[in-house]
Amino acid sequence: MELTSLIKKGEKQYVAVCPEVDIVSQGYTIEEALKNLKEAVDLYVEEFGVPDEIKTEELFVTHLHIKDATDNTSVVGQLQPTAVTIKTTSPVGA
Repeated sequence: MELTSLIKKGEKQYVAVCPEVDIVSQGYTIEEALKNLKEAVDLYVEEFGVPDEIKTEELFVTHLHIKDATDNTSVVGQLQPTAVTIKTTSPVGA
C-alpha cells in the first residue's frame, strides 16, 4: 500500500506528515523524519487497521500561492495549474 508523505523543514527538525491517517513525525534529517513517520503509520495501522476511505481516496497535492507584501505578481488564492500525487517510494510495512 502506498500512502502520501509530506516533509517540510521546521526550525530544528524536518516534520513529516501522512495526511491519509493524520499522523505526524519528525527527525533531524529527511530520511530520519520519513523513517519515523513510517514507523508511526505502521503502528497506527497495526492498532487500528487501514481506514476504509484510504482504499478509495485519491489525494491531490498542489501549491497555493498567496500574495504578500513583497510579491506583486500573483493573484491571491490562485491555485497553480499542476496537481500531482506524491507517494512514498516504499509500501507501508516493507
